[in-house]
Amino acid sequence: MDNSFRKFLDTYLDIWRSSSITKLRDLISKDYKGREITNGEIVDFGFEESILGWEQGFNFVRENNAQWELNEISSIPIRIDEMLLIISATMVVKGKSLNTVNLFFQTFKKGSSDDWKLIRSYIEAGISKENIKRMQFN
Repeated sequence: MDNSFRKFLDTYLDIWRSSSITKLRDLISKDYKGREITNGEIVDFGFEESILGWEQGFNFVRENNAQWELNEISSIPIRIDEMLLIISATMVVKGKSLNTVNLFFQTFKKGSSDDWKLIRSYIEAGISKENIKRMQFN
């Protein structure tokens, strides 16, 4: 894994865990494209809708004194300047982890000034935590 990406990724995950929408906004490309699948329903969205979604999630975390439970599953170089991150995300509310997770496939691209930006996401939402535990990645 590219050292600049690892450093960026650590920052990105810290920002996610701290639910900072102002800092996260700076890490998402204005040309961002996303797709989320929830109960078989497909929703495509761009930058502005993404920010609204993150904001709702971050507000829920703050209002419920919850914490993010993030697990890096894999980081895959897909081009010289692009990395794919697979991560599972859920929340711990009142000391109890939710029974479902969202599985994120996020693509990041290195810009001309060596900064990384989130450019694409594919999200499977509401997956049983048991199904994630059974996943095998090599």
